[in-house]
Amino acid sequence: MPLLKIFCLLIVSSLALPAASSNNTATVAVFTNREGAHLSNYYEALAASKETTKVYLATPDESIIPAARKGLGPKFAGSYPSPAALLAVVKPQLTLVSLEPKLAPAAIRAALEAGSHVLAEKPAVLNSEQFASLAKLAREKKRQLMLALANRTDPLVIFARDYVGRGQIGRVFGVELHIIADQTRLKNPNYGKSWYAQKARAGGGHLIWLGIHWLDLAMNITRSHVSEVAAFYTNVGGQKLDVEDSATLALKFDQGFLGTMTSGYYLDRGYHTHMKIWGSAGWIEFHRHGADVPLRYYSTKMEKPEVKTYAPPANAPAGYTAFVAAAVRGALGLEPPPITTEESLRAIETVFGAYQAADEAKTIKLGQPASLAR
Repeated sequence: MPLLKIFCLLIVSSLALPAASSNNTATVAVFTNREGAHLSNYYEALAASKETTKVYLATPDESIIPAARKGLGPKFAGSYPSPAALLAVVKPQLTLVSLEPKLAPAAIRAALEAGSHVLAEKPAVLNSEQFASLAKLAREKKRQLMLALANRTDPLVIFARDYVGRGQIGRVFGVELHIIADQTRLKNPNYGKSWYAQKARAGGGHLIWLGIHWLDLAMNITRSHVSEVAAFYTNVGGQKLDVEDSATLALKFDQGFLGTMTSGYYLDRGYHTHMKIWGSAGWIEFHRHGADVPLRYYSTKMEKPEVKTYAPPANAPAGYTAFVAAAVRGALGLEPPPITTEESLRAIETVFGAYQAADEAKTIKLGQPASLAR
């Protein structure tokens, strides 16, 4: 092949690639609308991300642009009326999708097709088959599809994952989880009109919106996955919404241990969150909210076994700031992603498996994750 033709082909190929990241900086796109969740958190996190230099917004709602401009500061680089319009001009390394699950799949697919890694607000889909299809595309494109399960980068979670991973509590015997939020929000008339309260737009209620966080953490910390699930869900508070405000799950993990979970809107305000893991040589528990001592642990492997406590430094990065920064760095290849495509798929499959188990009044077996099957 003539050298001139090869040179031209190289130039054309380079135009189709995401913006160059050799200088370890990222261009980020945000696909959202006026009902996008956690937008202020995402803007703040991207503004704080050292590697993020430019952020473009794709939204049909011009009314939300001023808040994006204010939240992102000098990193706000412009807006477009749709993902297609943005992707025709901008080639982001990472695309953040914060849309209701009824709208998110098409936006995620467009970003993946364009060669961008994706960070998606959960649950991002209305059923597990939709996410499996998107995960397949992400693998084909060699990109990560990351659900925004931001508790993964919480210092308490990092400590617990390391402690369990080093075998300090021995072989895991059992897990107990609860994540409880307020019933008050459900009584707001505007809540019933939002996508969060409509199954056809959200896919589910408390379990898929908040419970999914703790299910993912249990699998992440124990380095295991849920292989079987049985469940119940209901609207115990009687508010006018067609999604559950309460769910209970019985879990079997692939390593043979069992777990239980309560997921619900019960409080007048705030959160109660708890995770405890027992093992053959000790235990560890942490409370993300509602406890004076955030984390306690005990191991018979200690020289003098006793209950110890851990509290992260007051200025330790957490929440969306830490998670989004990790996602940006993961997209640039500077570090592993905070959550992989397969881990995101497993979280989605577990939640929808629980819904199916409750609907059909039987235990549902979950398939082996693709990442483990290969």
